[in-house]
Amino acid sequence: MKKDLILNECPRDAMQGLTHFVPTELKIRYHNALLKAGFSRLDFGSFVSPKAIPQLADTAEVLDKLELDSKTKLLAIIANRRGAESALTFGQIDFLGFPLSVSEQFQQRNTNKSIEEALAEVAEIQNLCTAKNRRLVVYLSMAFGNPYGDAYSPELILEYGEKLLAMGIAHLSLADTIGKATKEEVSSLFKAVSGPWSAVEVTAHLHASPMHAREKIQAAWEAGCCNFDSALGGYGGCPMAEDKLVGNLSTETLLEWAVSSGLNTGIDEARLREAQQMLPAIFSPAS
Repeated sequence: MKKDLILNECPRDAMQGLTHFVPTELKIRYHNALLKAGFSRLDFGSFVSPKAIPQLADTAEVLDKLELDSKTKLLAIIANRRGAESALTFGQIDFLGFPLSVSEQFQQRNTNKSIEEALAEVAEIQNLCTAKNRRLVVYLSMAFGNPYGDAYSPELILEYGEKLLAMGIAHLSLADTIGKATKEEVSSLFKAVSGPWSAVEVTAHLHASPMHAREKIQAAWEAGCCNFDSALGGYGGCPMAEDKLVGNLSTETLLEWAVSSGLNTGIDEARLREAQQMLPAIFSPAS
């Protein structure tokens, strides 16, 4: 039987590549509006070097002012053990997220580590999370191919998945980091992992143009995926990936698709509109 649709909002991913700094107070108001909207998880910030991602240098300050409830869980991105240790000092954070690329070049660009080094660090971070009763989400980035010519195949994804499952990791995300996947590729990969990964929560972290977003959502859903990341306005994209960014899956498009498919999203539309009204100030501020 099909599970309920699970929606995760990703303002961190939407903001991280902006060249202008979003004022901390505006971030706090935006995140609090999103928390009231009723998403399952909120990817709100990261504990990485402020030199690498200056936009998120105020994550701890934002966290201190969030109005948390029992429904929405907080996720923070980390890129190494030190970041994990910092994040785990905050009891409000339920999930840590680690970007593990199946592309060697992108892993180096994103975390300054080889894939093997990153895997060893993931094992250490998983142990830290277990000891602190937190959960680790591993994002398999470049899960549908890469622009660098590095080796790629769906079998490679399954191979890395086996290693992660052996560590006890129960949350895996298939990330279309550069928005290259076709609906056929989305369908094929989610079907391929549905059996071997049946014991874990699998999330679709798709980047997509408005033209192709709905067909990718439909393909993932029909292949058995019920857990989706998205960002209001479709903003974002990984600044470490390549010069031309493809935005995140638009939350508006995902919600429209869900309603047209007869699915109950559990999202408070009035609260969501409060957040939407802040989008121009965040992403297109007056010069």
